Amino acid sequence: MTIKVHGIPGSTCVARVLLCLQEKGLEYDIVQLDVMAGEQKQQPYLSINPFGQIPAFEDGDVSLFESRAINKYLANKYKDVGTNLLQSASFLESTVIDLWMEVESQQFNPPMSTIIKQTLVNPIFGKPTDQKIVETELAKLGEVLDVYEERLSKNKYLAGEHYTLADLHHIPYLVYFMKSPRATVVTSRPHVSAWWDTISSRPGTVKVSSEMKF
Repeated sequence: MTIKVHGIPGSTCVARVLLCLQEKGLEYDIVQLDVMAGEQKQQPYLSINPFGQIPAFEDGDVSLFESRAINKYLANKYKDVGTNLLQSASFLESTVIDLWMEVESQQFNPPMSTIIKQTLVNPIFGKPTDQKIVETELAKLGEVLDVYEERLSKNKYLAGEHYTLADLHHIPYLVYFMKSPRATVVTSRPHVSAWWDTISSRPGTVKVSSEMKF
């Protein structure tokens, strides 16, 4: 039975799941929702994701929401298919992957998502961009990326020498961010920039990012 992902390809959270599916080489259907009309806030969608957000995910009898949880499910259930996105040789290495996944969620995502909301999403909905907020969050993001720069000076990827979910989860917001004048926050840090060049050139990333449009 074909995997279904409910949402729109331009959504960063939907794209996060699509990136994982691409790495796994799994077939899937995107069930498009009219987000502007609020279809995600209505039944029958709410029976899959009661919070009315995208994505929602179906794999046979399994229904899930929250993109990072969906990806852990995919990486574990289909571990031997496609790219091993939780590749580790020990409990410690596995924990390091979890650690950097938490860093993405708790340290990288808050400032980055705020920047994208202010500079890209707000204008779409006719709302103003608060430049003060943008500058504050850019400073926070820079501090996070300073830590990444140090980490990536010693490792090819965030969790070590293998590409994992810890790297993949960063991609959707960076796709939009790197098209903006603020991309220098990344490109000015040589190891972070090289890491981005590596992960953004993966075939699955190229395909998913080409479909990411608001």
